[in-house]
Amino acid sequence: MDYLDGRRDVLASGPGWSAVEAPYRQAGYRNDEGDPLEHLDGQAAASLNPASHMAAAVSSCGHPSSDFPALHPRRTFLAGGFVAPRQFLTADDGTMVADFCQVLPARPEVDFLSGVPGRTVMLRAGYVLRPDGRVDAGKTASQNTDMSFPYTQAAGPQQFRSSVHLGFRYLELPGIDAAEVSRVGAVTVYGNHPGEGSFSSSDPTLDAVFRLLRDSALYGVQEQFVDTPTREKGQFLADAANISYATMALFGEHAYTAQALREFAWSARRYWTAGGEKGRYNAVYPNGDGKRDIPDFSLMLPEWAEEYHLRTGDAALVRELLPQLRDTADYALRYIPAEGPTAGLVTNLGGGSGPYLHGIVDWPAPGRFGYDMECAAKTTVNAQAYSALVSTARLCSAAGDPDGAIRYAAAARNLARTVRERLRVDGIMVDGLHADGSPSAHASQHAASFPLSVGITGPAHAAEDAARIAGMGMRQGPMTVHRLVRALLGRGKVDAVLDLLTDKDQPGWARLLDRGASFTWEAWDLDDGSDYSQSHAWSASVVKEILEHLLGVRYSVPGGTEVMIEPPRCRLEHAGGSVPVVNGYVHARLAPARRPGGARVHGSPGTTATVRLPAGTYGVKGPGLLHDERADAAVVLSAADSDGETGPATRDFRIHTGTWTFSPAQS
Repeated sequence: MDYLDGRRDVLASGPGWSAVEAPYRQAGYRNDEGDPLEHLDGQAAASLNPASHMAAAVSSCGHPSSDFPALHPRRTFLAGGFVAPRQFLTADDGTMVADFCQVLPARPEVDFLSGVPGRTVMLRAGYVLRPDGRVDAGKTASQNTDMSFPYTQAAGPQQFRSSVHLGFRYLELPGIDAAEVSRVGAVTVYGNHPGEGSFSSSDPTLDAVFRLLRDSALYGVQEQFVDTPTREKGQFLADAANISYATMALFGEHAYTAQALREFAWSARRYWTAGGEKGRYNAVYPNGDGKRDIPDFSLMLPEWAEEYHLRTGDAALVRELLPQLRDTADYALRYIPAEGPTAGLVTNLGGGSGPYLHGIVDWPAPGRFGYDMECAAKTTVNAQAYSALVSTARLCSAAGDPDGAIRYAAAARNLARTVRERLRVDGIMVDGLHADGSPSAHASQHAASFPLSVGITGPAHAAEDAARIAGMGMRQGPMTVHRLVRALLGRGKVDAVLDLLTDKDQPGWARLLDRGASFTWEAWDLDDGSDYSQSHAWSASVVKEILEHLLGVRYSVPGGTEVMIEPPRCRLEHAGGSVPVVNGYVHARLAPARRPGGARVHGSPGTTATVRLPAGTYGVKGPGLLHDERADAAVVLSAADSDGETGPATRDFRIHTGTWTFSPAQS
């Protein structure tokens, strides 16, 4: 042992050595005590029983096992680094408060110039401040989490390094003068991703919302997708799926998604193998909760797996997951009675408990906006069951199982037909059927958006349903808001989506920004006395829709070697950005058009793009059309007819690698 003052001690083991189990002292709720001396408890040390001594070392003559069949490799990596506060504040009582000016998942660090031996400094992190300038440690403000970091000082210069991270904006140092510290900050902890796309537009509020969503998606991943970096670091299935939609679309992330899909499949093989339970997954995994499910969370996994396949083309993982995906499709089918008051509909889907029994619908509960939870055949559950069947059918086809594809596709068609026939009352989708077959008297936004978003709604009612839910504003929670956004975009209601994204006078992201949020919340509002999270990334899911429909770049084939680029028809004057693809990025700058507008597109090597523009006449300039540098411009005449059903007439241009511009001819 070498000491800083030059001394050296040599300690040699021998047969006279013995060992005992060290006394244990509870560190408190989640956070470490931070005593740099790591001292033993004095009373426990004095009462050690010589009879409990054991040999200091035991030789096993080689490792007892050369194989670890239950150990799975982790293929994800962390990023992050030291971040200094952007400003220091002083509370009314003189307490120094470090302000990072945004919520970050991080481990606090403090360097003390000198310490008082035995003095405990109660560092405290938090999301908001009390009126007196101190960190608010109340239940709602702290997500019901002890966010303190007690640190017992020694003599001389020393460093506090937290061993756990929390999400927080503020760090207060009570009883510590600024002259006592040389550095205050935190080390951020988040997932390492291969790249990052971008988005900007003519609307400053939309751009600010996109930054909020971007930061939330980035910081909603540490060692795994998380519920929140503060109250609950577990990987919930719905949270993971929603965050994954954003990280795959914006960061080109695949590793965390593949890991999560495998982990939930392992939970099925670990806990849900009985005949009546097959097809279910843990609601949160891996963690210490044991066997625990939420029924409609389980139904989300096939659609999520299909999105992963679209982003990666990874057929090997699809084949690995397919037994569990088939089980999930069969799970939904088991709860469709052939006769009775709810015949043909998924009824009382097995699983869950308490407020999650037979289906959670939306969460926290205020996000249900009055949804009729007494329905036995819930419209939301049936829509998600349809999605699970359709996604499983398509993945069966991709994995070379045509029989499975035919079976599940047929079941999906039957379910969709029954939903259309039984859950629409007087032209309006209702929340479901009660056990006696009577329809719910409540017609929520969920009841219309879920079927519309997954393709159940028939053409005779789609436009009317879209107009109705657009007129309702925001009546869904952050957990399911992507369903609402997809439903509206699927019917061309882009301006209605822009309203959801940018209107601070209704629940949504713009209101969060108006309230000072730098990370999306678990709920649109923090009910007093609740522990709703202020660092909850699941509404960042709509990053996918922004890139696909407001930027207008979406994958056409699995793996992203072909993309579609289509300017939206909306009130934006311009939009630009980039989307990660297999060999780089597709860049686009578009004039969202109510009339023919221009576009500038750059495709990466190995990526083919179809540019879809409003019908009209365009000058096209590319990187040497037909490899003839003298013929790098052309005028293309576009058809102006339309069938009236699919919207205004368009013209497709198929382009290869390079930079292309499309300029509308002047009338």
